[in-house]
Amino acid sequence: MLFGDPTFLLVIPALILAFYAQAKVKGTYRKYSQVSAASRMTGAEAAYQLLQAAGAGEVTIEKTPGNLTDHYDPRKKVLRLSQGVHDSTSIAALGIAAHETGHAIQHHDHYQPMALRSMIYPVARLGSTLAFPLFFVGFFFSRGSSNVLMDIGLLLFTGAVAFSVVTLPVEFNASKRALALLEERRFLTPDEMVGARKVLSAAALTYVAATTMAAVQLLRMFLLRSSRD
Repeated sequence: MLFGDPTFLLVIPALILAFYAQAKVKGTYRKYSQVSAASRMTGAEAAYQLLQAAGAGEVTIEKTPGNLTDHYDPRKKVLRLSQGVHDSTSIAALGIAAHETGHAIQHHDHYQPMALRSMIYPVARLGSTLAFPLFFVGFFFSRGSSNVLMDIGLLLFTGAVAFSVVTLPVEFNASKRALALLEERRFLTPDEMVGARKVLSAAALTYVAATTMAAVQLLRMFLLRSSRD
């Protein structure tokens, strides 16, 4: 029933988009991670200067293991850059470092969508963990109280989808800030800015794909729930 019912057909376009987005971001990152910026500035150096210019000097910068594991931790006010970004002078590194710096500046500026995302996060985390087990236990044993399990699963996953939706403007805004900062501070030349835009656009597509998949899965859950009434 998980893969054989007609509602699974709804997931296929979302899966194709997700695979395409992953291939796109990896290919674009690979290309522009091999092209060094004329400024010879590393990702960490760019992040530091941008944070200082924005008055967010309280944010610390750390190197984190892994590939494309870059993120900003608003609880600890720490900007974590992967080794391929922290120490690299590539166009991709500067674009990603500036994007994550954009998140730190959002936090510093009390950007409301980011605050909303942080507020939703605990529910979303719980929802992404428990929603499917509860729903499908209720689905396979759909009698009486089992329907309540499906409803709880639906409610929890709705929170996870809401988190994905709120994430979109936060990510788009961070990329917009990043590109504006890189151009304003002249960390990249106009030609190099083209590459940075491609890197950040590819990264944004992964968030669009994730939100699409979450929304389709929620629709599928509603359809399966209706079939048990």
